[in-house]
Amino acid sequence: MALAVVILAAGKSTRFKSAIPKVLHEFGERPMIESSLDLATQLSDMPPVLVVGAETEAPLREWAGDRARFVFQAERLGTGHAVLQARPLLEGTADRVLVLYGDMPLLRLSTLQRLVALQEEDGAAMAMVTIIRDESQGFGRVLRDVEGNVVQVVEEPEATPEQLRIRELNAGLYVYDADFLWQHLPKVTPSAKKGEIYLTDMAELAASAGLKAVPLVLEDPTEAMGINTRVNFASAQAVLRRRINEACMLAGATLVDPATTYIGPDVALGRDTVVLPNTHLRGTTQIGEGCEIGPNTIIVDSVIGDRCRVTASVIESSVMEQDSDIGPFSHLRPGAHVRTGAHIGNFAEMKKSTLGPGSHMGHFSYLGDATIGEHVNIGAGTITCNYDGKQKHPTVVEGHVFIGSDSLLIAPVHIGEHAKTGAGSVVTHDVPARTIVYGVPARPHGIVEEEPPADASTDGED
Repeated sequence: MALAVVILAAGKSTRFKSAIPKVLHEFGERPMIESSLDLATQLSDMPPVLVVGAETEAPLREWAGDRARFVFQAERLGTGHAVLQARPLLEGTADRVLVLYGDMPLLRLSTLQRLVALQEEDGAAMAMVTIIRDESQGFGRVLRDVEGNVVQVVEEPEATPEQLRIRELNAGLYVYDADFLWQHLPKVTPSAKKGEIYLTDMAELAASAGLKAVPLVLEDPTEAMGINTRVNFASAQAVLRRRINEACMLAGATLVDPATTYIGPDVALGRDTVVLPNTHLRGTTQIGEGCEIGPNTIIVDSVIGDRCRVTASVIESSVMEQDSDIGPFSHLRPGAHVRTGAHIGNFAEMKKSTLGPGSHMGHFSYLGDATIGEHVNIGAGTITCNYDGKQKHPTVVEGHVFIGSDSLLIAPVHIGEHAKTGAGSVVTHDVPARTIVYGVPARPHGIVEEEPPADASTDGED
């Protein structure tokens, strides 16, 4: 049976108080409404229909492109009126219609699959999601008959004091038999108090026609958490973080303080990795096994190999190979590549550069557009001067080089294997292999007779 999905997203979001449509606010590193669109595309081969209003039409069209079809609700006359706008587009094209909202990003696919199956198996006119909890959040109250079918949903503004004490609430998610929906929805009369056409009245119409409206009670009420205010938004974000963090821990990672650990939905954590407090892992970040990450660390769209340590540092669009470490208070900017066993000290920065295997980069150093070979010592305070005010230039340092503290490497420059610069040198020309240079500007002052040890000091001393 063909299923059509309608997503309601025409609201003004008055209580959210934002110049940006509420459903486009970032939730779990993507627009809030993205969750509903993803669910729709997994449930149906038909493109979902987005019901939009004056404030949401242009930004949602720009965001969704050809992933959805659009209908316009000129007047906000309730949820039933919103779905009616989709009737010309959907009537006769689908056997069933699922109604979702753009501001319920915690719904699980399995829940909607169960809801669709329930309506089909029972041959019901409609199936609907309900929750049982004390906090109503403005949801309508569900009234059942002795057989357990829903016979009426009373909206909170319309409810009597007795009805307000009912704990079973309507979550606003429905699957309708399409013929029933299009025949009966036009019969819904506007409410006496607000003058709106409510989808909730469809349950009463089904009962009056001798048809069934069957409920699906959520085991996890947080799935139906709607977002009306920034307070709701924060609460929902906390639920999503808890889900992600629990999944990471069940997969074998240790989160020392989950309450202060922020992990994006597309992050992968290896077994036996320990994440310390106040750490943010975002984007498509992948972290290997046996790492120690944090505290006070931000990693975005990066790959961290096995047994790495990242302490109080920021890493963006970069790679750290296995057994490397960084920090505290250092920064890998986009394009940085730290090879196996390399070390970066504190207050250091790399951008579009490679630090070779086993090489050490001392504190207060900067590498930009640089390629550093294996077992190189980059002394404290070393800077690659890669920008001349118009364009960037490369620096190449071959293997087993010793760069003394406070050296300035004026790019473009190439330093050969086993060379050495003295502390405070300003290197303006290429340095041949095994040559010692120092001074301002740096000049040759001898030959390196013996190879420096492979485990060059991490102290960054000359």
